[in-house]
Amino acid sequence: MAPPQGQMRPGRQLAVLGLIFAVLYLLVFFAGASGGWKERLEPKLGLDLIGGTRVTLEATTSDGQPPSEGNLEEARRIIEDRVNGYGVAEAEVVVEGNRNIVISLPGENRDLKDVGAAAELRFRKVLKVTDGGGVAAPAPAPSGSATPTPGASGSPAPGASGTPAPGASASAGAGGGQGGMAPSATPTAEANVISAPAATPSASAPADPGAAQSIEQQRAAIQQKVGAAAWQTASALQAPADVTQDPTVAEKLKPFGALSGREVGALTPQMQFNIPTITCAQLDDRAPAAIRDESQQAVACEGPVKYFLDVAKVLGTDVSDANGVLDQTTSQWVVSLDFTGEGQKKWTNLTREAFNNEGQACDAGALGDSGKCRVAVVLDKKVISAPEIQGVLTGNSQITGSFTNQSANELAGQLRYGALPVTFEQSEAQTVTATLGASYLRAGLLAAGIGMLLVAIYAFFYYRLLGTVIFLSLIMSALLVFGALVVLGRQIGFTLTLAGIAGFIVSLGVAADSFVIYFERLKDEIREGRSPRSAVPRAWTRARRTIISANTITIMAAVVLYIVSVGTVKGFAFALGLATVLDLVVVFLFRHPIMTMFARTSAFLSPRVSGLGRVLQSSDQAEPVNPRNPRAKEA
Repeated sequence: MAPPQGQMRPGRQLAVLGLIFAVLYLLVFFAGASGGWKERLEPKLGLDLIGGTRVTLEATTSDGQPPSEGNLEEARRIIEDRVNGYGVAEAEVVVEGNRNIVISLPGENRDLKDVGAAAELRFRKVLKVTDGGGVAAPAPAPSGSATPTPGASGSPAPGASGTPAPGASASAGAGGGQGGMAPSATPTAEANVISAPAATPSASAPADPGAAQSIEQQRAAIQQKVGAAAWQTASALQAPADVTQDPTVAEKLKPFGALSGREVGALTPQMQFNIPTITCAQLDDRAPAAIRDESQQAVACEGPVKYFLDVAKVLGTDVSDANGVLDQTTSQWVVSLDFTGEGQKKWTNLTREAFNNEGQACDAGALGDSGKCRVAVVLDKKVISAPEIQGVLTGNSQITGSFTNQSANELAGQLRYGALPVTFEQSEAQTVTATLGASYLRAGLLAAGIGMLLVAIYAFFYYRLLGTVIFLSLIMSALLVFGALVVLGRQIGFTLTLAGIAGFIVSLGVAADSFVIYFERLKDEIREGRSPRSAVPRAWTRARRTIISANTITIMAAVVLYIVSVGTVKGFAFALGLATVLDLVVVFLFRHPIMTMFARTSAFLSPRVSGLGRVLQSSDQAEPVNPRNPRAKEA
C-alpha cells in the first residue's frame, strides 16, 4: 500500500519554503535598498521607537462651543489625507475629546503648523495698496483713494518682489514677468512674488446675532483700550492717514499699534487698512474668523504690503484639482489649478473685470505695470501672490511663487483635499525623543525574546525531540516576519511600533497552539495502536483542519480590528494578522514535512528521545488493537 499523501516527498515542500526565503531576502537586500548591509536590514520604526513629532490642534469656533462630531471627524479625515500626502509612514491622526485632533508623525521631525490650516483659497481683486510695515504712509489722493507707497505702482513695494521677504526669492513667470497667476496656453500674468506663507487657520465671520453681538462687545472693549480720541480719529479716516504731514495723527493712532492680532481682527476692514499703525505683523496674527466670509471685503498682506481686497468671486471650491508641477519654461515649481466648469466661468469673468478695470474699482496705486488690476491669491489670511492680469484667462492657471518641490505639493495637497470645515489653532507641539523609544524597543525585544525562550524551554522539557521542531519553526517564523517587516516598510510604509511588537508576541501563543494541537493528535493516534511513522500523516490530516480553523479566526479578528480601529491599534492588528499568516506558511511548508522526515529516523522511535515516551511505553504494553476493527477486542 502506498504511503499516505502527507508523507510523500517532504523535500518539495521544504524547497518551496527555501524559495520563499530566497525571494524575500533578495527583496530585503536589493529592492529599494540603499546604504550598507546593516541599513538594508533595518525595518521602519514608529514614533514610539525612533521618536518624531506630536502636535495637538484645538478647534476654534465663533461662539466658543465645541464643533459638531461630524465636522470634527471630517476635519480629521482631511488632515490625515494631508499628512499622508507628505509621504510619511504610519502617521496617526486621532480625535481627542470634543475639540482636539492629535497628529503623531514618526521619524524626522517636521513642521506641522500648516497641516491644520483651513486651506481656503480665495481670488480677490486688489482695490487699494498701502504700506503695512509700520512706516508712515504717503498722503492720500484727493479722490479719497489710497496712494501707493514708493515702488507700489509699477513695481511692488519694498520686500514684495524687488527685495523678497526673508526666505523668498523672485521667480520668473511664464511670460517673462515675475511670478503670480499664470494661465495654461493663455496670456500670462505678472506679479510680485514671495514664498508661499505658512498659512494660519481662519474661520468664517460670525453670522448669528449672538456672535455679532460678541464682535460689537470686542469693539467696545478696543475703543475703551485705545481711548476715545484715537477711536474717533480712526473712525473718521476715509483713506490711509498721512502721518508724515500731521504728526498729531500718528500720536493719536499710536494705541492701535499695541493691539493684539485678535483685537485687530475685530475691527472693520476699512479701519485695518486706513490706520497706519496697524501693521502686517498684527494682521497676520489675527485670530480665526478674520477674512473667511467671501461676501465681504477684506484686508490681507503680502510681506509688508497691505492690500484692500474686493469680495471673493472665485473660491477654492471652484478648483477641481491642484498639483505641484515643475514649469518647463521657467524651471520653477508652481501649483497648477484645474477649475470646474462653473469655476472656469467665474475665473474668466474675474480676469475680464480685472483686465478692463470695470467701474474703475481698482485704485491707480493698486494697478500693475501695465495699468491693469491685480488679482490676489489669498490662502486663509495671507496673500500668496497678487499678479497683474494681462489678458482674459479662459483656461487653467498656475499659482507661482518661491515654491520648492515640497511646498508646492503641500499647498496642492491642501487645495486638492479641500478646506477644513473647522478651524484649528496649534495648542501643543512636542518632540518625542528617540532615547525613550530605544529603551521601549529594547524592552519590547526583551519581552519577545523571553516569551520565545519560555516556549522553547517548555517545548524541550515536554516534547524533547519534538521540541526541536517547535524551536526551528519559531526561528523560521521570526525570519519570515523580519524580512516581511523590512520589505513592507519600503513598499507600503508599514512601521513597527510597540503595539506591533505586542502583536508579534501574542502571535507566539497562536503558534504554540498549533504545535499542541498537532502533537497531542499524534499521541492520540499512537494510543489507538498506530506506529509513530504511520501516526504522523494520520495526525496531520486530523489536526490540519483544527489548525486552519483556529488561525483563520485569529486572522479574521485581526482584519476586523484593523478596519474599525485607528492609530497604534491598527499596528497591533496588522502585526498579529501578518504573524499568523506566516505561521500557517511555516506549518504547511516546514513543520509537517520536517515531522515526516523525523518519523523516518530511529531517534523518533525512542521513548526517551522523541518526547512520546509514556505514550510509546503504554502502547507497547497494551494489547494490540486492530485499527480496522475497533470492536475486535470486545469480541
